[in-house]
Amino acid sequence: MAHSDQFKALVISETADNQFVRTVEQKHIDDLPKGDVVVQVLYSSLNYKDVLSATGNRGVTRNYPHTPGIDAAGVVASSQNDDFQPGDEVIVTSYDLGMNTAGGFGQYIRVPAEWVVPLPHGLTLREAMIYGTAGFTAALSVWYMIENGVAPDAGDILVSGATGGVGSIAVSILAKSGYAVTAVNGLVDEADYLNQIGAKEVIEIETASDTSKRPMLKGLWAGSIDTVGGDILATTIKSMQSGGTVTCCGNVASPDLPLNVYPFILRGVTLIGIDSQNCPMPIRKKIWEKIASEWKIDWLEALTTEAAFDELDSKIELMLQGKHKGRTIINMSA
Repeated sequence: MAHSDQFKALVISETADNQFVRTVEQKHIDDLPKGDVVVQVLYSSLNYKDVLSATGNRGVTRNYPHTPGIDAAGVVASSQNDDFQPGDEVIVTSYDLGMNTAGGFGQYIRVPAEWVVPLPHGLTLREAMIYGTAGFTAALSVWYMIENGVAPDAGDILVSGATGGVGSIAVSILAKSGYAVTAVNGLVDEADYLNQIGAKEVIEIETASDTSKRPMLKGLWAGSIDTVGGDILATTIKSMQSGGTVTCCGNVASPDLPLNVYPFILRGVTLIGIDSQNCPMPIRKKIWEKIASEWKIDWLEALTTEAAFDELDSKIELMLQGKHKGRTIINMSA
C-alpha cells in the first residue's frame, strides 16, 4: 500500500454535547503519528481498556477524535529502523498504543521501533492476538508468581475475573503448568467453560468476597492471580496461606482495597502489582517466548470469538453490558 492510499479505522469522536460516537472512517497513512515503523494490522483484539477509550474515558485517552486498540499484530509495511524490514511479522502491544497513539482498530499503525516485538516462532499473528495484552498480562502475572516461589505443590491458586480475557488465559496457563486452579465465576454462570479451560474448582463471586470485615480469614490459597480489585482482592489477600503470593492487574470491580496490614506482617503475604504496559523489553520478549512455547494453550480456540472489523462496534457494546467472555479478536481485513 502506498503512503497516499487510504485505510479503514474506527474513530471515536466527541460531539458538541459531550457525547462520544463511534464511526468507521477512511484515513491516510500520513494521518498517523510519527514513528519508525509502519505496520499493516491484520489482527487486533478487544480489551477492557479499549472499551474505556471508546466511551470517552479521559483516564485512558486525553484527546479525541481517536482510534483505540491497544493490541496489533501484522506485517511491517515500511521501516526506518534496521531491526525491522518490510514483510516482518510483528506484535505491538502496550506502551501508548491505542491510548493516545492511534491504535490497532485502524488497518495501519505507525509506532516507535522500541514498541515492536518480532513474532516468536511457534505463534501465528492470529494466535498472538488471542493472547494480546490480556494474555501477555496473564502470562506476566503467572511468571511473577512463579518467580516469587509458588510451586504447583504449594496449594491451590485462586483466579478472579476468570471468565474475562486475562483470567481465562491465566487459568489455562496455570492448569497447563500443573497448578490446581480455583476460578471465580462471572456475573453469568460459566462453570462449564471454566472447567473446560482447566479450572479444578469453580466458586461464585459471593463466596470469593467476604463482607464480615474480619482482618484475617482462613488460609486457603498458595497464590492468586487477581484481575478485578476491590473486595475480592482484599478477601483473597486475607485468605492467603503463609508465604502466599498475590498478583494484581485490574480494577474492574473497584480501585479501592479495603484492607489492613495483618496478612502481610503475620503471614508474609506478597502483593505484586502487574504493569504490562511498561514492562521492560527483555522481560517482554521472554514472556512472549514462553507464550509461544511451554505456555501455549492447547484449547486456544475455546477462548476465542473472531469478529470482522465491521462487527467491532457490537462487540464493544457486549463488553459494556458485561456479557463478554474469553477473548475477542478482530480480523482487520475481513
